[in-house]
Amino acid sequence: MQMKTKMTTEERFHKKMASIADKGSFYRICIKPVSFVGSLPFRGAAYVKGNIKRFSMLIMTCLLFVAYSSFSFPMFISGGENDINLDNVSEEAQNLVLAEETKIDPEELALLEDENIELEGGEVETSHGMEIEAKYSAVDILAATQPNGTGEGHAAAGEAVEFSKEDWKLLLINKQRSIPDAYEFPLGDIQTMKGTMHCDARIIDDLLNMLQDAKEEDIILQICSPYRDLAYQEVLFNKKIKLYMNRGMSYLEAYQLGSRIVAVPAASEHRLGLALDIVSDSYINLDEGFAKTPAGIWLAENSYKYGFILRYPKGKEDITGIDYEPWHFRYVGVDAATVITERGITLEEFWDELWEE
Repeated sequence: MQMKTKMTTEERFHKKMASIADKGSFYRICIKPVSFVGSLPFRGAAYVKGNIKRFSMLIMTCLLFVAYSSFSFPMFISGGENDINLDNVSEEAQNLVLAEETKIDPEELALLEDENIELEGGEVETSHGMEIEAKYSAVDILAATQPNGTGEGHAAAGEAVEFSKEDWKLLLINKQRSIPDAYEFPLGDIQTMKGTMHCDARIIDDLLNMLQDAKEEDIILQICSPYRDLAYQEVLFNKKIKLYMNRGMSYLEAYQLGSRIVAVPAASEHRLGLALDIVSDSYINLDEGFAKTPAGIWLAENSYKYGFILRYPKGKEDITGIDYEPWHFRYVGVDAATVITERGITLEEFWDELWEE
């Protein structure tokens, strides 16, 4: 006995169209476009059903792209205690008031210096006993502390150099690469006539040698913004966002612009103890004008000899994700600094050529 199968919706539709067409030639002509259009949803559903895995992968890819976008909200960044999350910034976030959106040219906004952050009541935030606006002259530093050796050293002339992405000096930190949860380093002290500065202990001798050699050429460098802890970096970043929102930007606009100027807390090189903002005794402003000063020119031409690179060069903003900062120098070691400086590339490009495919 043959079992009777239940007709599908598509089969019932076509059967209905056929019964109408049987009424005559006029009906057959009129029913063709109706039948064609009516078949499209069934064909589409069949296609999706047959490619469900492809569509699932496409949807997951889109979701991952949104989650890991460099301009995502902090709530999308998850991980360890060093990452940005709502718990870490909840107090600041609660104080942010959304302003009405207006058309604003970001280039017309005055940039807030990292050191010029005042808290409620006029109090000045400090980090490890160092006032934010403090700048330490090479004269004061060298009067209190002298280099103990020749620094990290480098390969001899003609000697082949092999680089490792596990090398602490070459750790790449940016908007796409947060500081590893387990990252640790020896926090060193640099005694000055004004107080104590902090950075990675392993770079101190090279830094002091650079300050000494510049001084011998009548270039008196000043260091500001050495090591920063997480709390300090959060203050800087959240104050920057609040500043822009108070000038009429939405939170997303303020976040996007602010992250071009102040590194998000999870991706600040200052927290590695390897980055320094350097100016001079005759030019203390953190702006592009520093590049044209004798100190700015000397650093651009000589810092690599001591293991430092200009981290955010002009014309490379799309690669680094940070605006041009002729005062921001990062320690990578003499060998890597020599390659990066001579070739005019960034640390990102250095990584891409050696280890990224």
